[in-house]
Amino acid sequence: MNWLKSGFELSFRIRPVGIALAALYAITCWTTWRLSVDQFFLPAGVRVAALLLCPPRLWPYLILGEYAYFAQMRYPMIEAYGVGWVILASACLMPAVALIIHLHRKAMEATTEGWLLSVAASAALVASALKLGLSHLLWPAPPTMPFYSNAALFVLGDYIAILTVAPLALLWMRRHSGYGWSAWRLPPTLAALCSLCVLGALIALVGAHDPMARALLQLLLVLPVIALTCMHGWRGAAVGVPLMNLMLSATMPTTGLPSSFDQTTFFTQQIIAITSTALLALGSRITHHYHQQTRPAMEISQAIAFSRSAHLANERDLRERALGLRRIADDIEAVLGETAHLLRTNGHEGPATDLLRTFSSRSRQFRELTSRVYPTELEQAGLYVALQAGGLREAWDSSHRLVRPMLAGDPCKLSMGLQLAAYRLLAEAVLLLLEEEKGQILIRARCGRSGGQQGIVFTVALLDRHSTLAPATQGLAIERLSARANAYSGAVQCRINRIRIMMRDTPLDSPQLVPSRNVSYPSETATRH
Repeated sequence: MNWLKSGFELSFRIRPVGIALAALYAITCWTTWRLSVDQFFLPAGVRVAALLLCPPRLWPYLILGEYAYFAQMRYPMIEAYGVGWVILASACLMPAVALIIHLHRKAMEATTEGWLLSVAASAALVASALKLGLSHLLWPAPPTMPFYSNAALFVLGDYIAILTVAPLALLWMRRHSGYGWSAWRLPPTLAALCSLCVLGALIALVGAHDPMARALLQLLLVLPVIALTCMHGWRGAAVGVPLMNLMLSATMPTTGLPSSFDQTTFFTQQIIAITSTALLALGSRITHHYHQQTRPAMEISQAIAFSRSAHLANERDLRERALGLRRIADDIEAVLGETAHLLRTNGHEGPATDLLRTFSSRSRQFRELTSRVYPTELEQAGLYVALQAGGLREAWDSSHRLVRPMLAGDPCKLSMGLQLAAYRLLAEAVLLLLEEEKGQILIRARCGRSGGQQGIVFTVALLDRHSTLAPATQGLAIERLSARANAYSGAVQCRINRIRIMMRDTPLDSPQLVPSRNVSYPSETATRH
């Protein structure tokens, strides 16, 4: 029980950035309050947006900023409504909404953005319930307006304001997330934004004289937002819905005071609130399904990139080995040439001639084997020359089963990696038919351009068209050749008597009820403000 004698020690740190944040928040809330009306209360949206953008360690400064905002506004109301209401009602809104944001933290990490609607609805309901409940409990004289009518007005105004400001904050939070922008989206996006601006201008010009036309134009504002949502998912809704709501508020007939209210626009805003909810939910689902569809494609592209990198790394290793063997052969040839020269100098012409003849034969075989390790001819003259002049061709000729290949197109337009992959696939396919099948073999290859991409198609077939590849041979062909072909967006097909392989040089990198606007709807300004 020593703590009873020693007491408590509390320490806290005040950050200058936090004080600046509190001041900025208070100024922003006061400014947006001056631009708000009862049915479109922007400080409610600023409150949620600030909590989304700021980390929890800075939330106490937001509470301080909101208290300062309420203090300068409600201090003159103490005599009329009591000091208890001024203190409690000013201090409880931000912590309550912060708790709602905190409870949605796990949902905020999901791929969809549907949680924003839950945050908006919960914050609007809780904030309105606190404001109205405390006013009925603590005011000396309770509000004259029916509780449910006032609640409907406040909840709708807060909800629309949150859907106006919070999506922009979420858009800023997700600014670094991947988004597959396509060039075709630019013209329709600009057209939709221009349509929003034109409709807003028409509402401002025509609506003042014709309430029916104003209501119709307000509903037409939804069409460009639908287009943006369909094109960009939740990002389109996050831009279109706030723009639509801001244009509605800017063209709303008001008295210039924050307590202004317009009955016609109120009914229109009920429809707009439902539409905004539907559009944000639709945009969230579109983006979710888009990610679900593109994730497998991205994984496949990544797997192809890894496979291609592995094959190229293996080819670089083989190239270094082949060049090393060539250097060894050159050194041996130089030494044997000096030896033969010494033998001739000493009068041993016969042994020198036999040595050179034997070495010439073995050297040719060695170089053929070395070229099969890595075809250096391919780097100098292309794929077709490597097939017809390298060691691989010598091995094919020695089998006496290959006829003259039919080659078309210019392989030098293909990348070196694709040419090497085609060389290896051809060698493997021919070896497979030599080992597993009987009869003569024909190679056909064609290089060309299709769909804006360079590629090659080649077949390794039995010359006898009436022959059929054995099922075991077809299975081995798919198993051995598919990996290297897939690395270049290719495919391996076995048809009757032939193996067909295609590869592409793809880069690795979509009834109306409109009351008269003169009918007033009373509001409790002190409760709201």
